[in-house]
Amino acid sequence: MSSPERRIPRLGYGAANVGNLFRELSDDESSAILEAAWDSGIRCFDTAPHYGLGLSERRLGAFLQTKPREEYFLSTKVGRLLRPNPEHAAGGLDTANDFHVADDLQRVWDFSADGIRRSLDESRERMGIETIDLLYLHDPERHDLDLALAEALPALEQLRADGEVDAVGIGSMVSDALATAVRSADLDLIMVAGRYTLLEQPAAVDVLPACRERGTGVVAASVFNSGLLASNEPRRDGRYEYGELPEELWQRLLRIAAVCADHDVPLPAAAIQFPLQSDTVHSVVVGGSRPAQVRQNAEYAALEIPAELWHHLADEALIPV
Repeated sequence: MSSPERRIPRLGYGAANVGNLFRELSDDESSAILEAAWDSGIRCFDTAPHYGLGLSERRLGAFLQTKPREEYFLSTKVGRLLRPNPEHAAGGLDTANDFHVADDLQRVWDFSADGIRRSLDESRERMGIETIDLLYLHDPERHDLDLALAEALPALEQLRADGEVDAVGIGSMVSDALATAVRSADLDLIMVAGRYTLLEQPAAVDVLPACRERGTGVVAASVFNSGLLASNEPRRDGRYEYGELPEELWQRLLRIAAVCADHDVPLPAAAIQFPLQSDTVHSVVVGGSRPAQVRQNAEYAALEIPAELWHHLADEALIPV
């Protein structure tokens, strides 16, 4: 069997949206989104218990059960167990975490070996799928990075050694946590969320070099920078992570958009394809809350982009050389 980083498709669908991220979707709407991804040739799907308190896993699993198992690559995450929420009230929603689902469950951190294994088993049950290709430790720095290094990552390595999963890694939007984990454990692939994008590349300083040293592959996520790169004409009032867009980044975004326009390349296409210019990045995962968005992203991923665009951006010091 080839290594996971060689098997993972170059484009994946991140299934947070079908967990009702930012807005409620019906089961039919979610199914249409996933069907659009499949019809567009997407064969890599990423989810997590965190997404909609298990709703994303249930919906994705129900969809993928209708497809041949050997035709897709599936990843999910561990670190948070879902348990009954004693403070749930009628009509209560998980909007504090941006998911429009009932908050009858709560997330409970558990980095123990038993907790990691139970999380995997519960994800399998929710999805109705036994074989998980890739298991990430989700956002370890938000709980206890030292505990993750001491307990959770060895537990993941043991699951891989036992043949429970084919590949293991972590997913995070914090470069320090990613680089530390790569240097501390034998990881196959890591998910770098928003830290290696067309707009900003802090992961190029420490994460990507660590991955080269250790032979760890990268999956780039959140490549649209909270939507800033999702259209050809960026908006100044766009959302940037947890606050307002800094002026320096806004000016940088305008310069990038201008270079893309000079080469007749849609800004979102450049955003999707930029991470794949690195030898360490093997896949890009993008979301989408409507079938048309998913189809458009697949077209952008397949668009032929002239090498001159990347040279121009590098000459302007907008991307690493």
